[in-house]
Amino acid sequence: MADNGKTIIDLDKKRMDAMAAKDVAFLGEVLGDDLVYTHSSARLDTKASLIGNMQSGSTVYQSVVPSDVKAQDLGDAVVLTGFARIKVSSGGKAMDFGVRFTDVYAKRNGKWQMVVWHSTKTPE
Repeated sequence: MADNGKTIIDLDKKRMDAMAAKDVAFLGEVLGDDLVYTHSSARLDTKASLIGNMQSGSTVYQSVVPSDVKAQDLGDAVVLTGFARIKVSSGGKAMDFGVRFTDVYAKRNGKWQMVVWHSTKTPE
């Protein structure tokens, strides 16, 4: 089994940077059409609603900075766990908080896509 962990850790960092840069073209490629995105508030998004909220300005990411990221390479899937510091405005409310996250990428037609994100706020 190939070690895809480093590749996916790097790809996920690019995905986080793309969220802050509103790079919806990159996000359209790296997010799976069947994405299940569970925010730390327990709100659920799909690929379409996540990108749509960013495009409308209802969700504006200023930064998403990962740390302590570990990868479990399962072949055609890689599970990431780690910490991220998120600065975001949602519904006009500015927030700055840390989360522990679990993130899953699947290899489809030779291309890696994020299919699951689940995060929990950490105590401040």
